[in-house]
Amino acid sequence: MRYKGKTVLVTGAASGIGAATARRFSQEGANVVLSDTESKDLERVARDLPSAHTRTFAGDIAKPGDCEAMVACAVENFGGLDILVPNAGFAVVGPMEDVSDENFAGVIENNLTGTYRTIKAAWEPLKKARGAIIATSSVSGMRGDFGAFAYATSKAGISNMVRSLALDFQRHGIRVNAVAPGFTETGLTEDMMKDEKFLERMHARIPMGRDGQPEEIAAVIAFLASDDASFVNGVIMPVDGGLTASNGQPPLA
Repeated sequence: MRYKGKTVLVTGAASGIGAATARRFSQEGANVVLSDTESKDLERVARDLPSAHTRTFAGDIAKPGDCEAMVACAVENFGGLDILVPNAGFAVVGPMEDVSDENFAGVIENNLTGTYRTIKAAWEPLKKARGAIIATSSVSGMRGDFGAFAYATSKAGISNMVRSLALDFQRHGIRVNAVAPGFTETGLTEDMMKDEKFLERMHARIPMGRDGQPEEIAAVIAFLASDDASFVNGVIMPVDGGLTASNGQPPLA
């Protein structure tokens, strides 16, 4: 129960990596505040967690007032905030000529600016707790990605935000890191999972030969938030089955 007495705020917690992360911290004894725009799914996830140590906040990270209110929910209910997991995000898929200015701006506003707003709202309680921030970037933010240029751009921005904030926040004892998931079975990849030919090609690119599970990403987030990672700061950690270790060359035999 390494997180007993600690309070964690997870955004995008209604499904996928966010839901798995909320469950992981709860299993390890934390007070958990789950936030998402999908209130029904949020409540469904929360029902499986201890009610005395769980709160939900239906809000939108694209709205500064909601970011401040979800942090206030953690502080008012549990006395502070120790760990922030700004995980909420979405993708617009398609070539640039098919993506409108509004769609591109929406991805940047939600993924990149929303992460910034969430961190800014949580700054004071995290400073008091000498806490930890673990953002969700992506391997798409490390390399180019077919048909997902807006998403890749937003995630690259998150990665460099994390590196820069790690430098700025270290004097306050706040560590800032990120996970960079590879191809993971979530709502974001649901349609791709139904395409057997695509899935076969995708698995062929991953040295471990399979997609990741949200629980595997959550386990790394829990590590990065822990005292075991006390000297880890400013790191973008791939959790991708070896995808980014490869130069794309197929096996020789």
